[in-house]
Parts: sequence; structure tokens; C-alpha cells
Amino acid sequence: MEDFYEQYRARFVNKADIDFVAAQGFNCVRLPFHYDLFLTRQQRRARNNASRSPRNVDAYVQALTRWYDQGQLFTNTENLDGFRLIDEVLRWCAANNMYVILDLHAAPGGQGSDRNINDNFVPLDLWKRKDAQGRLIYQDITVRLWEKLAARYRHDPRVAMYDFVNEPHNVNASSGLSNENAEINALYSGLIAAVRRQGDQHLLLLEGNGYGNEYTNLTPDKLRIKDRRNLVYNAHRYWCPNDPKATDPNPNQLNLLANLVAFRATWQVPVWVGETGENSNEWFSGAVQSLSSQSIGWCHWNLKRVEGVTSLLRVRHYGSILTPEGRAALLRNVEFKQCVPNRDVIAALTGPAMARMPFVALSIPGTIHATDYDLGRNGIAYHDTYAERIDYRQEAPTNNGSICRNDGIDIQATADKDSNGFAVSDMAAGEWMHYTVTVARAGAYTLRARVKNDSAVPARLLVKLDDVPIGSFTVNQTPAAAPWVTMAVPTTPLPAGRHTLTLYVEQPGASLSWLQFNSATTPTTQGGQ
Repeated sequence: MEDFYEQYRARFVNKADIDFVAAQGFNCVRLPFHYDLFLTRQQRRARNNASRSPRNVDAYVQALTRWYDQGQLFTNTENLDGFRLIDEVLRWCAANNMYVILDLHAAPGGQGSDRNINDNFVPLDLWKRKDAQGRLIYQDITVRLWEKLAARYRHDPRVAMYDFVNEPHNVNASSGLSNENAEINALYSGLIAAVRRQGDQHLLLLEGNGYGNEYTNLTPDKLRIKDRRNLVYNAHRYWCPNDPKATDPNPNQLNLLANLVAFRATWQVPVWVGETGENSNEWFSGAVQSLSSQSIGWCHWNLKRVEGVTSLLRVRHYGSILTPEGRAALLRNVEFKQCVPNRDVIAALTGPAMARMPFVALSIPGTIHATDYDLGRNGIAYHDTYAERIDYRQEAPTNNGSICRNDGIDIQATADKDSNGFAVSDMAAGEWMHYTVTVARAGAYTLRARVKNDSAVPARLLVKLDDVPIGSFTVNQTPAAAPWVTMAVPTTPLPAGRHTLTLYVEQPGASLSWLQFNSATTPTTQGGQ
């Protein structure tokens, strides 16, 4: 297992990935790490044993206590995986003039109840677990880890910030803790003092309760420290409005833009959005525009994900990690050269806010796949009635298939002939998509459409060139046994040159795989309207 994960870490992120991130225009990388990477292999074996059964956790805590008291934690800095991996990323980022934020993403004991966030054995053990001497041993170990990190990187200008603990959550009375973030205050105060004792003046990023956003009793005046310089307050923005006027009644809840700006002004501290993402391109563009207007920096979550449409890079399916074949495929597929850039996500994050650009080069005559509509925001490159998620309680995906692209357009997989593997589906009346096309030669064409309709109500699609109708299709219900049909209609004469082709939904119900323009003299065998 250790050998597999060592190979996984080496392949998942390497210099090629960092070079790619820099080439997109980003100037920093937030590096999330697990505290167990700073254990020796023998110490990590004890942790792995605890992961197999809750009965083994007490023995692991006893071992940690012994190593802590005997000064055997985080000592061999030249040979521990964590320090080696940080140093690699620092070198790669420095070569690209990029900063690094060190992010303790999985803290000793677990900073919350969500294992997906912190890989805990027992929920909230960072705040609760005491050793035989009554010490909050996981907190003491966290402080020691940051002491070692500060001692190593205190004069390193490649490091922009220390992100002490990622997304503490459910640290409240319902979990048997205080309702005023007293436990978080105590740990942060201890961490700040410990880092400053090392002579380290780096920016220190604090994360609030509730997945990084709520700062009651964590404002600068409440922290139990003397030196309050170089503190930065964080927000993690997911599934919330980008409206600059939207506010939360709690001034210490920072994920909304107005609260971030007001908190910065009230306390005269920098703010930074340490994580944002997991939404549609429309939301990304709006978030970037809103944050930039207030001079607030941000970091996108995340770099790559298996078949992920919201990340910068998409990893292809690999099978199952429980099989040798699946593990081998995963090790191969996570390498940068095997990954697929999500160009629509990158354009939404880094491109001009109101721009529209071709997704691919499209020519007439030729085939236009439905999913190759232009890059750009809702209302500019396409129109969809549900294009961004602004309420964390609303879990409906903006793209019903959650595949291929990350806009509001709904996409399904298809194995139909001549498709690119995908089709636009669930089209509502009034929705549309723009395609930038080049007409090679003027004249009339035969327009063919590969369509289906699962409903009993006829659907109607209109095709326009530069907003002038050139053809339409009425799509009746298609049989379940062979749902896809090809329809054909003659077009009005098309002018040569670069144009905007628009597919407009007059009546809902149809799915579209592709459009095809052929010379008007090409024979057709199936009719449309």
C-alpha cells in the first residue's frame, strides 16, 4: 500500500502540472497535505493499523503520545515524505514565479466530522481527544508540526502563507463543544505564538468554523496573542450568490462578498478566498468578476479529478482501485500527459468576463457536434434556464449529465453513430446555443440533424445564421428501440465567411447529437419538415 501511494503522489502532481497551471496565468498554488506524510513509515504503519478498526485508535494515540514526549515526531526532516514533497513543489513553482500556500488539509485527529474533509478516525478528535495525562494531544502534535514547518521555511520567500487548519466544522455545542469557537481560538492562538517563536513572520491564514467561514470569537481582538501582524482571514466560497449586495446577517460569516469586504474594512486585515469551485462556468465567471472588482484573491479547487468537469484537468476513468488492473490504470491516467484540460473551465476562470470564443473550429460544409457550442457565459455563448448553483441546499446539477462540459447546457452520453459520444438533452423552450462557423463557399445547403424525442409531444428546433432563420425541424416521438433519427431540410442560401450559427429551441423535448451541412446537390433519404 505504501509503495502504491508513493507512486500515486509522484505521478499525481509533478513539474508538468505546475508548468501547466502557470501557463494559464495563475500565480500561486495552495498545497494541501495530510499530517501523516510527516510520520516515518513505521509510525504511519501504526496509523494505518488504526484505520482498519476503531479498536486500534487508543493504541495509536498512546504511540503518538510516546513519540511526542520522546521527541520522535517530525524530526528527520530530510527523509520524511512531507518535507520532500513540499520542497519539490516549491522548486517547481519558483521556476514559474509562483507562490505556494502550505495547507494542513488533514490535521492530526481530524478538525471536523466529515471524513472527506479531514480523514478522521473519530469525529472532532482534534478538539476532544486527551491522552493519559489529560493533554489535548492532537493539538499539541499540530503545534509541533507547524513549529517544524516554520523552522524549515521561515526565511523562504517562495511560501506566501501558512494555512494552519483546513475547514474546521461542527465545532459547536451540538458536538459537545462551545458555541463561540473557543476551542478554535485556543488552538490558533497557540499556533500563531509557536510560529512567531521561530522568528517566522510569514502571513498566517486563519480558517473559520463551518468549513472555513465563521469567525465569531476569532476576530483579531479576540485572539490570545500579543503580535497580531500578518494575519489573513479566509473564506471558502461554494454554492452561494455572487451578487455583491447579498449579505449574511452574521458579520463574521464571510463567504458572501459583501461580508468579506465589510470584515476587511472593520478589522483592517487582508482577506483571501482559499477555496472556490465545484460549480458551473457561469458561476466561476461571476465569482472571478466579483472578487476581482474588490481586489480579493482566490484559489480554485481543484487541479484534477477523475472524470471531473469542474477541475482544470480531467482524469480518465481507471476502473477500481481494489484491483491490480485498476491501480495500474490510475497510476497511468493521473499523469499530466494523460489528462484532458477542461478548456471551458479555464476560459471561465481566466478569460475576459463577457467574451465569446469558438470551442473548436467549425466549417460549413461539415458536421457540427451539438456539444461544440462556443465558450462564454450564459446569455452570451448559450442560454440555459438553470446555469449556476447559488444555494448549497439545492443539489440539482446545472448540467444534468455532469459530463463533457461545465455549463448550464444539459449533456448526456450516447453511443449513437457518428456522434462524439455526447448529445445535448433536456432542452427547454427559449434555450439556445451559439456556434462560430466559417462558411467555405456561398450557396444553399442541405441541413441534416441527428435527433430524438422521448416524449409524446412534438419538439421544434430552429436553426439561424446571424439571427436569420435558415431551417427548422419538427421532431415527433421516436421509438425507444431506435431513438435516434436523421432529419434533413434545405437551407436558405448562406453567405461565405465567418458567422454565428444558433440552435434555438422553440418547443422542448428533443435531444440533439449533431448538425450537418452538405452541398444542396447531395442526395438525402430522410425528410424533415
